[in-house]
Amino acid sequence: MEELQLHVKRFYELSLDELYALLRIRSEVFIVEQDCVYQDVDGDDKIAIHAWLTRGEKIVAMLRILPAGYHKMDSVSLGRVITTERGKGYGEVMVRHGLRLAVEMLGATCVKIQSQEQAKGFYAKVGFRPTSEPYMFEGLPHRDMIWEANLA
Repeated sequence: MEELQLHVKRFYELSLDELYALLRIRSEVFIVEQDCVYQDVDGDDKIAIHAWLTRGEKIVAMLRILPAGYHKMDSVSLGRVITTERGKGYGEVMVRHGLRLAVEMLGATCVKIQSQEQAKGFYAKVGFRPTSEPYMFEGLPHRDMIWEANLA
């Protein structure tokens, strides 16, 4: 079985094929599969660090890391977290890489997310704790969560 490979690039480093693949997967999962109409291409991709895992040629997980002050967050944040093959642990591996990259590349001491309500248990496993009650965001129930480097 092929090993997982981590890819990390800023927007201007992405090839057109890489950008297309990442946006296609986001559209397939967040808009089509979850039946949620929202503006996925929100302008934040240009300042994000994009990270994804591949097994062979296939993207199996991805996320983006945003510096503080973007996507309505006052600290570094993770978003657009997706696994294309569920139940294999790729999501946890991806989020752990995302947290490490947030610390190493952006100096994060805490990372915030807007978690879909159904995923809060997943994020709790990697050290996030809730900081809000559930609220509607982009057509789905979400809650704010935080990970703190000194507590994880």
